[in-house]
Amino acid sequence: MALNLAAMVSDPDTGERRFARVKIPTVFPRMVALSDGERFVPVEQIIAAQLHQLFVGMVVEEHAYFRVTRNADLTLEEEEADDLLAAVELELRRRRFGRAVRLEVQHGISDEMLELMMRELEVEPGDVSRHRGLLDLTCLFQLHALDLPDLKDGSWPPITAGRILRAESQDRSIFSVIRERALMVHHPYESFASSVENFIAQAADDPRVQSIKMTLYRAGGDSPIARSLMRAAERGVQVAVLVELKARFDEATNVGWARELERAGVHVVYGLVGLKTHAKCTLVVRQDDDGLRRYCHIGTGNYNSKTARLYEDVGFLTCDPQVGADVTQLFNHLTGYSRAVQFQSLLVAPRDLRNQLLDLIEHERSFGADGRITAKLNSIADAELIDALYEASGSGVQVDLLIRGICCLRPGIEGRSDNIRVRSILGRYLEHSRIVRFEHGDDDSPLFLIGSADWMGRNLDRRIEVLVPVTHPKHRAWLDQVFTFDLADDIVRHELDADGDWHRRGPAQFPAGDAQARFYEWVNDRQKA
Repeated sequence: MALNLAAMVSDPDTGERRFARVKIPTVFPRMVALSDGERFVPVEQIIAAQLHQLFVGMVVEEHAYFRVTRNADLTLEEEEADDLLAAVELELRRRRFGRAVRLEVQHGISDEMLELMMRELEVEPGDVSRHRGLLDLTCLFQLHALDLPDLKDGSWPPITAGRILRAESQDRSIFSVIRERALMVHHPYESFASSVENFIAQAADDPRVQSIKMTLYRAGGDSPIARSLMRAAERGVQVAVLVELKARFDEATNVGWARELERAGVHVVYGLVGLKTHAKCTLVVRQDDDGLRRYCHIGTGNYNSKTARLYEDVGFLTCDPQVGADVTQLFNHLTGYSRAVQFQSLLVAPRDLRNQLLDLIEHERSFGADGRITAKLNSIADAELIDALYEASGSGVQVDLLIRGICCLRPGIEGRSDNIRVRSILGRYLEHSRIVRFEHGDDDSPLFLIGSADWMGRNLDRRIEVLVPVTHPKHRAWLDQVFTFDLADDIVRHELDADGDWHRRGPAQFPAGDAQARFYEWVNDRQKA
C-alpha cells in the first residue's frame, strides 16, 4: 500500500495534457522537519510543492495523493508445487501486480482525475474512499519517536517471572525450574526475553540437549530465537523447524528465515498440504541425570520478540511426560509420515478440537443454571460452536465472552442468548491470548485451556492448532484473575448488544478503569510480595 502522488500536467505550447504518477519510496521519512525545527510536514507535501522540478517545462494543473490496496492472497496449488518455497517466492513477486481492491484518494480530487484512476485500476465507485487527513499514518511513529515524555504513556517494563529470577540468582538453568513445576508466563507483563527466548537460547547452548523442534508462524525480522536455532544446529544439535510459508503478510520474512535456517543446517519443513500450521509449540529433548526428558513450550502467541512486547499472550513450559509424548507425536506427524494418533492431553485441530469443544459445551449445558463458560478469544465466527453456545444459554448456562475482533454471535436475544454477554477490551496491549474456562470439566471441576485457536472455521478445520489444559492451582488462579479484571463492572470496555452494535461502557475518563493497568500493577505487587 505505497503512497502515490498523481499529477495532471500540460504542455504550454500544444496544450496536450498528460497524467503522471510519482511513487513515494518507503525509505523516505514520512514527516520532514522544516528549517525552524519546530514544525513537521508530510513528505508528500514537500514533493507536491516541487513537482515543477520533476516535470520541467510543463504546467502542473493538478495533483492529488492516492494509495492502492491490492489483493494479497497467494494463489498456490500446493498439491502441484514441486518446491513450495520456490512457489511462494514466485507468488510474492506477483503480489505487487495483484488486483486492486481499494483506492484511497485525497479529498478534493477532481472527478476527471478520479475517473481516470478508477479506469486504469479497474475499481468500482464502491471501492473508493476519500480522506481529508493523512493517507499514510505511519508518519505518526516519527512523531512518537520525539523526545517528549510528558506526551507519552508511562513505561511498563516487563518483569522476570519470580521463579526464573530466583533461579538466575542461584545460577540455575531454566530446565531446573521447569523440572520442579510447570511454569506459566504472561506476556508482556512478564518478560518474553527472560522466559521463552531464554529457554530456546539455553537449549541451543546446553551440551545435554539432543534435539530441538519448533513451529514458526511469524518469527519477525531480527529474531533472537531463529539465531539460537541456527547456533544449535551449527554445533551439531538436531534441529527441526516447521516454517509456515503461508502466514499472511509474513510470507517474505518467513521465506528469508527458511533460507537462513537451511544454510545453518536446520531441517526445515513447510507443514502439511492444505493446512496452515498455526500452533505455537517447541520440544526440547535433554539428557538429564536420570535419563532423557522432554521439555515443551506451548503458547497463545508467536515466537516473535517484537510483538511479544505489544501483544498480550500466555505461555506454558512443562516437562510433563504426557504433554511431552503428545508434542512428540505432533511433530512426528508434522515433520514425517506418521499417522495422527489419539492425543492424551492436548486438544489438536483439525483432528479433534471441534468435536472436543462441542462436547465440553454440551457437558456444561447438562448442568443448566449451574453451568458457566468463560472464553477469551480473538474472534468467534464458527456457526456450529455459536449454535452450541445458544443452546447452552437456553438451558441457563452463563456465558461470558471476551472477544477482541470478529464476533458473529449476538448476545441478549430473548429466548436464544439471554445468558450470553460479549465484551471487548482495547488498551495499550493487543489482547491476543486464547483462554477458555469450563466450570465443569471431565471430572466436574473447572477446566482451563490455553492455546493458539480461535473459534473460527479456519482454525478448527484448516489449521494445525493446539490447546493445552492448565492444571496447577496457582496457574488456574492466575487465569481466573485475568477474567476477574476483564469482566469487572468498573473497567473501560465495549459491549455488544443484540442488534450487533458495540457500546462503550465504564468510566468516561481513560485511563480510569484500565483493566490492563490494573493487571500490570497486580503482577508487580505479586513480584514484590
